[in-house]
Amino acid sequence: MHAATAEVISATNKNHPELVPFSQFLDKLKEKMKQVFHVRADIDDLSLKRGLPPFVMREIMSVNPLSVGIPKQYGGRGGVMKENIALLATASYESLALSLTFGINSALFLQPFGKFGQDEVKAGVFNRFLKEKAMGGLMITEPDFGSDALNMQTSYTEKGSKYHLKGKKHWAGLTGWADYWLLSARQKSSSDKLMRDIDFFLCDVNAPGQNIVVEEFFENLGLYAIPYGRNRLDVQLPMAHKLVPETTGVKMMLDLLHRSRMQFPGMGMGFIQRMLDEALTHTRERQVGGKSLFHYDQVQHRLSELQASYTICSAMCANSSEKAGLDVDLSSQGMEANAVKSVITDLMQDAAQSVVQLVGAKAYKINHIAGRGTADSRPFQIFEGSNDILYAQISEALVKMMKRTRENNLFQFLKGFDLTDKAVHFVKKQLDFNLDLQIQQRKLVEMGKVIGRVISLNQVLDLGDKGFKKELIDGSVTFLQQEISKLMSAFNFKNNETVVDGYEENSSWMNFVAG
Repeated sequence: MHAATAEVISATNKNHPELVPFSQFLDKLKEKMKQVFHVRADIDDLSLKRGLPPFVMREIMSVNPLSVGIPKQYGGRGGVMKENIALLATASYESLALSLTFGINSALFLQPFGKFGQDEVKAGVFNRFLKEKAMGGLMITEPDFGSDALNMQTSYTEKGSKYHLKGKKHWAGLTGWADYWLLSARQKSSSDKLMRDIDFFLCDVNAPGQNIVVEEFFENLGLYAIPYGRNRLDVQLPMAHKLVPETTGVKMMLDLLHRSRMQFPGMGMGFIQRMLDEALTHTRERQVGGKSLFHYDQVQHRLSELQASYTICSAMCANSSEKAGLDVDLSSQGMEANAVKSVITDLMQDAAQSVVQLVGAKAYKINHIAGRGTADSRPFQIFEGSNDILYAQISEALVKMMKRTRENNLFQFLKGFDLTDKAVHFVKKQLDFNLDLQIQQRKLVEMGKVIGRVISLNQVLDLGDKGFKKELIDGSVTFLQQEISKLMSAFNFKNNETVVDGYEENSSWMNFVAG
């Protein structure tokens, strides 16, 4: 270890005595959130404005919430996945935007930097997070290459003892705020061709030659507290700022993204619980026709679905806590990561929509928790992989495995697959058929939705085996059985319709009304 690095670590540990129990840590965070969101300010009013008042982040960051993503030898809590997910859940009960801010810092910066960053620079960076409340983010997406990340055009060349990165990035959460960024780029050869592999670099925007120019801040539809925008990169980075993959840069990126997707249930957990609590409170208090809304059958149906979503999310949190640790290589675990991310974000949006429906017109305001929740949860179905794409990728992986094992019967394959072996018996009637392995894209998406929910059902059953409240497990099993049945009905329906070119011709309804 470099002498200067050891000195910083020693100083860091000296200033961070024995860590308080995690329950106390969360209680302190809850106390701070209550103070800034409900005493000193009103979160419903704050939700109407871009960004957050300085005192809000100052007070919240005073408890060092990001310490959960920092290794113990650098003064942090150790990057324990259970704690990372619990932090996100605690924050998302009050603010989905705050939870996402924590998630960006932890899952997209601290965790990958701690795993792949060079030791020479770790101590200084982590110390700034703990002492100066620095923040970090990740830049992958480009204006012309969104989901097609492997074809990104941001490039780098070696110049002397530095790497020179040039390109454009957009939709990076915390644009203009973060002190540190992980930047993705492809090496440019002497013949000006871009290499196939992808590399990641640490950028300190406060250091000479590392400033990132924000060309535009976006007027994002929701998540007002988080700035997004378009960035121009033209930076000179020291050699020690390059992340070191275990094998290839692409696999490093997949490990990073899959681990992040496995933590989405943390953001979903508190959010869905808040939607459930708001729905229960409103329906019990609201009187219609001489009785509370709570006692109407359709309302009970919606409430039971919210409870099912709460249970499914709980199962996902437990599953990710055990499987997504930093010591695990998740680069090949795309099917499970994609299923977790896509299903939970669908459930988040459905939960918000359901509460809006239960509350009525009052909830159709951006400063109402359900209205705000609808806008804030919607982009979760898009960023870090659009759900349509992730569902298609789930099916593509399924087909690949079925071809490899030469098994065409979906039930027979899934009962021998570790992600679905328990759940498939609960939906055998729907899945006991030979799957045509030449599937059109729209059917890949539909089948991906099915498989995502079978994987979710498996996780629910695992949680039930550990002693989770049986009534909630039973309710979520029934909910997922119904979801899978509906989705299979759509999958089996033959629909090859395509867009009608030149639809305007002979299609004005006014020409077909007499008079």
